[in-house]
Amino acid sequence: MDIMAQTLTPHFVNDQGVDRIKIGVKELQCMGASPPFDHPHVYLDMGAEGQIVCPYCSTLYVYDQALRATETDPPGCVFAATAPAGAPEA
Repeated sequence: MDIMAQTLTPHFVNDQGVDRIKIGVKELQCMGASPPFDHPHVYLDMGAEGQIVCPYCSTLYVYDQALRATETDPPGCVFAATAPAGAPEA
């Protein structure tokens, strides 16, 4: 069986309603808010820039190399999906 490498793009939410979120990655998906209040999940890539604005919710994401992919400033903006009850484990 072949095993494919997967790269997970972090998903971010702005449940706090802040103007900007500092993140430790340049590629992300913005969800706006946690489900069921999320907007279409949009893939954003900062490229050579250090910031990007979500076209749906206008959240400004600012790259901060001091942060890990699982950290944000303010804290708590990384979305952690959970598997539905009864879903098989990987």
